[in-house]
Amino acid sequence: MSRRFLFICTHNRCRSILAEAITRQLGDGQIEAASAGSQPAGEIHPLSLRFLREHGIDTSGLKNQSWHEFEHFQPHAILTMCDQAAEEVCPVWFGASQRQHWGLTDPSRVTGSDEDVRRAFQYTIKEIERRVKSLLEQDVANMDSQELAYHLKRLAA
Repeated sequence: MSRRFLFICTHNRCRSILAEAITRQLGDGQIEAASAGSQPAGEIHPLSLRFLREHGIDTSGLKNQSWHEFEHFQPHAILTMCDQAAEEVCPVWFGASQRQHWGLTDPSRVTGSDEDVRRAFQYTIKEIERRVKSLLEQDVANMDSQELAYHLKRLAA
């Protein structure tokens, strides 16, 4: 059985998009990934797409969207990627989902040189990869909800 993960950031333009793309690529049938925002920005940050591609991650099918489009997705886990999204009340139809905050600094807000921005994106991409790979090593597809909650929380620390 595969698990459905919904990654949420307020604007769904950077961290949640990175997490969706990385998880889709690494998920290998164990995790089905999507991303959304409570207040979608209307577009994906262009550097998110650029650095995903540079990292060899497929960006086809990614789009900026609202969490209201996921009423029938029924995620097993909702992972908030920004502090603002972590504090928001999720729509009622996410009620049975495990919820965990996987907060990461927004690399699209880093100021400085092009190299500083590149390093910020690379760090975020590698951290998301680390977390997803760790879940897959634990056979996430066969975890019960309590085990899933434990591992999601452990990886957030």
